[in-house]
Amino acid sequence: MTAAALSQSVSARPHGETWFDGGTIAALAMRSLELELETWPKPGLVSHIDNGSHDDMDAALFRTSARTIAPYFAALVDSGAAGQGMGRLRVIGLEAEAAMMNATAGINTHRGAVFGLGLLCAAYGARAAGLAGPVTSLGTVVASLWGRSILDGPILLHSHGARARRRYGSGGARMEAAQGFPNLYQIGLPALRRAALAAPNDDEAQRVEACFALIASVEDTNLLHRGGSGGLRFAQRAARQFILSGGVGTSDWRQRARAVHDSFVARRLSPGGSADLLAMSLFVRACEDGAR
Repeated sequence: MTAAALSQSVSARPHGETWFDGGTIAALAMRSLELELETWPKPGLVSHIDNGSHDDMDAALFRTSARTIAPYFAALVDSGAAGQGMGRLRVIGLEAEAAMMNATAGINTHRGAVFGLGLLCAAYGARAAGLAGPVTSLGTVVASLWGRSILDGPILLHSHGARARRRYGSGGARMEAAQGFPNLYQIGLPALRRAALAAPNDDEAQRVEACFALIASVEDTNLLHRGGSGGLRFAQRAARQFILSGGVGTSDWRQRARAVHDSFVARRLSPGGSADLLAMSLFVRACEDGAR
């Protein structure tokens, strides 16, 4: 689904009432996850080409997971439109996570995406229902409506991200969401737009550029969990060097990206937080750029 198709899905009813289809927005969220999966070379991450640094995941499992959680994205759109609080959004998110775990035999494929994309879907519903200004960014809607509740909510003590946050003092996904997703708006989206100029006819190259830009800057708790602070620094340096060497604007970009990918796999590094932010950047680009 394109941004233009999305913008056409929102139309005005008489008396100024806004209509939108939560299922359409959920389909866009699912497509954003599919596009993230169909991006390669993507350092250490599962793709349609290989399994990256993972022995327990493959592309088929990710596709099954994305289909499973899509209805919950629709429910989050509707809940946002109804003005419901973080308590209700959290219940839907936990239901989505349980369904995902059941479909994947207990493998965490999309927990981060359920959280981040789910909040953006709820923000879309709230904005479409008039609970925020029509051109307010989705990240700003998340921060203004639910930011405090996100930080005050329960913590998953035994998740990899929670352990990394406790050990290394990183902010993680909760802080990112509470602040309106600054890495998405300041890194992911600008990288997609920059790459659209460098590689205007190659959508995959644009996604690769954004992925590397995010890895270079984000304090990814998945990298901290797998490689500690040394692994995080290695990953950021490698991704930054790719960008500084011209990114996808050079003729040999795919070979250079493949070399970085191989180095991540050799060290068993996997920047899952950056992968989530890439999918979220694709979703927001479709929602917000398509409305301009």
